[in-house]
Amino acid sequence: MITIDGSFGEGGGQILRTSLALSLITGKAFRIEKIRAGRRTPGLLRQHLTSVNAAAQVGNAQTSGASIGSTQLTFTPGKTKPGEYHFAIGTAGSTTLVLQTVLPALMIADGQSRLTLEGGTHNPFAPPFEFLEKAFLPLLKRMGAKVEAKLIHYGFYPAGGGKLEVTIHGNSKLAHMDLPERGDIKRRLAKAVLCHLPRNIAERELNIVQKKLSWPKKWHQVETPTNSVAPGNFVSLEVECEQLTEVFTGFGERTIAAEAVADQAALAARRYLASEAAVGEYLADQLLLPMALAGGGSFTTLPPSRHTTTNIEVIKKFLDVSISCQQANNRVWRIEVGQ
Repeated sequence: MITIDGSFGEGGGQILRTSLALSLITGKAFRIEKIRAGRRTPGLLRQHLTSVNAAAQVGNAQTSGASIGSTQLTFTPGKTKPGEYHFAIGTAGSTTLVLQTVLPALMIADGQSRLTLEGGTHNPFAPPFEFLEKAFLPLLKRMGAKVEAKLIHYGFYPAGGGKLEVTIHGNSKLAHMDLPERGDIKRRLAKAVLCHLPRNIAERELNIVQKKLSWPKKWHQVETPTNSVAPGNFVSLEVECEQLTEVFTGFGERTIAAEAVADQAALAARRYLASEAAVGEYLADQLLLPMALAGGGSFTTLPPSRHTTTNIEVIKKFLDVSISCQQANNRVWRIEVGQ
């Protein structure tokens, strides 16, 4: 049985989710201790427990320690079973992170799966639906996966109430992919989304984007959907390049000014655009596992985050792969995955 220290590296829920995903794929049992030990509220929160229960259901697994607040967990997987699943977090916890846990195993499972996930779809510290739709899933498709995701209801923090529907066709054979450069920029889009909030918030946000990035108003877009149970707001900056699309997001909160929301997204986009890296910080973290499953791949990225370096170490515990990080210059690193 593999033993994992849940407090090492970035010490968050990513360690647990990657361990669950790889346990389902490899059939290797694991025990994780000190789960989220360094966080303000250690142990399993609702969204982490939903990930554990989802993985256990998909993989016919036996678990010990699967309860709110638990700081240790034992997970022994059985055979992954494709099918129809409904996972409800019950809070604004991230639906995309729950998906991240079970998606790799279901992509290569022998059959199609349909998932309904309820909870948060747009909240801080988790990839929003736009990132999933525009940045991550198109690259998975290029590698050979067949996955479609649809946003049914927005779910903002703290109310939640969001809903995603995901179809995973299964039987995917992932292929090696290299992303040494992003290529020429083909399109930029600054989108401000408001649910049940005054339109002037979006105008203030887009003014900041124009000021910080010099993106003209013809690249601006305001959306006011009504399919949300509670008020919410976010800014999404899309950079569509020849090789991939990157998405940078700022999330509105009750105590944060509209200008600060836009500034958050603009700073991340500007940092990416100022480099020659193909892949941004968050996408780098997401690509590691599928490339490891494909047996190889590489990309250039910004200086690796602790999330990325921690994820690398977890992957190595389950798979016999080499993953190297080499600095090309002060703004670009190259990460290479191989056998």
